[in-house]
Amino acid sequence: MATVVKWQGKMAFEAITEGGHSVLMDASSEVGGEDRGPRPMEMVLMGLGGCTGIDVILMLQKSKQAIEDCQIEITAERTDSVPRVYRDIHVHFKVFGRDLNEKKVKRAVGLSAEKYCSVSRMLESAVSISHDYEIFELSKGSFE
Repeated sequence: MATVVKWQGKMAFEAITEGGHSVLMDASSEVGGEDRGPRPMEMVLMGLGGCTGIDVILMLQKSKQAIEDCQIEITAERTDSVPRVYRDIHVHFKVFGRDLNEKKVKRAVGLSAEKYCSVSRMLESAVSISHDYEIFELSKGSFE
């Protein structure tokens, strides 16, 4: 894997993956940015959410769960001193579907956190990460 990060003026940077995908990152106006994109530390949380989300969806699909939607809410606390690294991260899954098996949802979330999510596994040596989930049962006709 490779990424090129190019300065875009002031405090903005564009990251371009070897696959050609790009994202603009910027700083807040307090430090000279123009708030044109997410902060680099927000990108860390986005990467965590995407990684664990892919794991959970794949596992639930393989276990034949009728999943209709999944939202992942991530909250984080940073230290007060520089560098302002994350101290605690909480990942909350909202899983929507029909006749979802709670044991399978719990297992998918747990396996992602403890075994499969590369981002989570990489971060866990430096920050406390917790996970939980809610299941929302959809009636026939929802999301159609």
